[in-house]
Amino acid sequence: MNKVILMGRLTRDPEVRYSQGESATAIARYTLAVDRRFNRNNDENSADFIGCVAFGRSAEFAEKYLRKGTKVVVTGRIQTGSYTNKDGVKVYTTDVVVEDQEFAESKASSDSYAASHPRTSAPEASMPQVHRRHLCRTREPLQRAL
Repeated sequence: MNKVILMGRLTRDPEVRYSQGESATAIARYTLAVDRRFNRNNDENSADFIGCVAFGRSAEFAEKYLRKGTKVVVTGRIQTGSYTNKDGVKVYTTDVVVEDQEFAESKASSDSYAASHPRTSAPEASMPQVHRRHLCRTREPLQRAL
């Protein structure tokens, strides 16, 4: 069974594109910052930054309603893949393919959080290259519909 349930905040507004062809399908990509329940060595709270991709009506919902800092619950499945970048390096990807997404807090709570936390984006310098490249794939052609 391949089932994932995540709760976290969007690190930035979703990136939405449409597939080519007669019936264009919306494809939304976003990253969730998911707090870890436990931290090692009593460090500050840490988070994992998990890439999500939604298709069709779920992608249209993300485009219309989800914004940086919005807290959501996502249900989906993990999908891995790979592609060769323009430098000839094979890049491995891991995404959560969204099956369901819903708000995890009221709009008032979300607005309050956004006002008190001006930065919710992932610190790219500390992210592994695979993830950093994956998050910046906006210039890469769509390899295939996941």
